[in-house]
Amino acid sequence: MKLAVTIEIVRKEKWYLARIPELDFGSQGRTPGEARENVLEMMRIQFGEMRDLGTLEEYLAECGFSTTDAGRCVESELVGFEKSTVTV
Repeated sequence: MKLAVTIEIVRKEKWYLARIPELDFGSQGRTPGEARENVLEMMRIQFGEMRDLGTLEEYLAECGFSTTDAGRCVESELVGFEKSTVTV
């Protein structure tokens, strides 16, 4: 099964934080690449455990993924983002 997901990477002091918002998964690393690989590895481990427990399909549905003839697709898609400065 293939899923199209977004990987967000932000720097926080000496660490890089990677997050997959569609799945609510996150991890960290010392470089952007390490953070990315760590979050993908965590996703693979979690999906393996969910598959073994028989809860993967339910979890994906809760995350907004639906089944199509082509596989799984997320019902909402990131189409843009911007950095803004706001007054508080």
